[in-house]
Parts: sequence; structure tokens; C-alpha cells
Amino acid sequence: MKITVLVDNNTITDRYFFAEPALSLFLETENKKILFDCGYSDIFLKNALKLGMDLSNLDAIVLSHGHDDHCGALEYLKDICIKTKPQLFIAGVEFFNKRYDSEMEFGCPLSKSYVEKFFEVNISEKPVYIDENVIFLGKIPRKNDYEALEPCGMSNNLPDYIPEDSAIAIKSPQGIVIVTGCSHSGIANICEYAKEICQSDRINSIIGGLHLISADDNVLKKTCKYLKNLHLESLYACHCTGLKALCCLNDVTNLIEVGSGMTIEF
Repeated sequence: MKITVLVDNNTITDRYFFAEPALSLFLETENKKILFDCGYSDIFLKNALKLGMDLSNLDAIVLSHGHDDHCGALEYLKDICIKTKPQLFIAGVEFFNKRYDSEMEFGCPLSKSYVEKFFEVNISEKPVYIDENVIFLGKIPRKNDYEALEPCGMSNNLPDYIPEDSAIAIKSPQGIVIVTGCSHSGIANICEYAKEICQSDRINSIIGGLHLISADDNVLKKTCKYLKNLHLESLYACHCTGLKALCCLNDVTNLIEVGSGMTIEF
């Protein structure tokens, strides 16, 4: 399994790739090519081109949730996938809701009917095996008492808790690898559900945004304690994790810097 960071908020010194406050990851197994989120603009394509990667023959696209920094680039993606029409996995129809706060709109810029013209849309609240060891988790049960309690803007004139937030779990001999977009459902909730679905208690690694950028001290303390107790081999926390959270996480686990253009092999 190889995961390439096509888009992140950051770049890495001496690696000259584009970055934006968004996320896009490219997963390659022996049999499948999977795009996880596509970022906000066309820079995921520019970075892929520089890396010599062809995204026109994707087997699947997974979109973690309906915020434009994760799905805004669908407009560019549709043009290169028009012949293959790959499956596009989302966890709920809420993905297409209009989303906003007092300053801006930030939901998916494309309608469901428009997206269905170019992709085979698979809306599933239940887990789906994309490959033998790659599982789209569907809707994540929110069971603990400290995560996913604060809304992120509004949707349909109600506080928005991003109910369709999802992630990928990858089975490996070393344990489960979690691929997450923003973890709006809570990284601990995601990990616990992945353990249940994969029938394993071992989380080996996590890559993606943890949405701790505005977390209060209580949430940050409990999240760090949870991740410390996982005894991760590696944590690639990026995108919306936040500097304060990264500093705390660096004290409790093997935190590794993330930036556009980097490749991780499991």
C-alpha cells in the first residue's frame, strides 16, 4: 500500500509542490487506485502531474464529507474521469447540503444530479469494501462524550454536525491504517469503529486531518490521551489539526510532518 499526499496545507522543504488549506490523498494497492478527497482547486492535478501520476484511470473516489476544501475540485476531476466514470463513495445525502456560516458558504459546489452525470455515486451509511483490505467506513457512530459535540457552521438553518463524515480503514499485517479527511465525527470514534469493522484492536497508523484546530483543552487532553494509548507506529496529522494540537501530539506519539508531494508506504 502506498499513499501519496497530493494536497495538504503545507509543503516540505526542498520538495516543490503546490499547497492549499485542503486535503487530497492518492492510495495505491496492488489492484486499485483510489483518490481520497480532491482538495479545493486544481492543484491536486498539478502535483499529480509533477509526480508522474495518471488520475484518469481511478477505480474509486472517496469523499470524506461535503466541505469544499475536500470536494471543491470535483469540477476538475470530472473532466479527466469522463470516460471511466469511477465509483464515488460518500456516506450520506447530507454531503450535498448547502453549508455556511456568517461569512461564507463552504459546502459542495456541485449538485447531486450534476455529479451523477460524471461519476457512479455510491451513497452508503454502511461500510463498503473497495478492495480486499480497503474499507470505506460509511457513517461513523459517535459514542464518546467529548468528540463531535460542536457544530461546524449551519445547514438548512440548523447547526451542522457533518453527519456524513467518513474515513477509510486499511487492513495491514501491522494493524489498521486510518485515512481521514477532517475527523468531524471524532478520531477516537473513527478508530473504535474501524476496530469493530476490521475485527482488530491494533491501530498502526493514522493519516489526515484531526480537526483539533479549535478544540478546547478538555477535548485536546482526552484526544491526546486516547492516541497515546493506541501506541501508534506513526501519526501523520495534518490539514485541520492545528498547531497547538500538533505540539501536544508530538509529546505523546510518533508525529511525522506532512506536506504535499510526500509518499508513505505501509
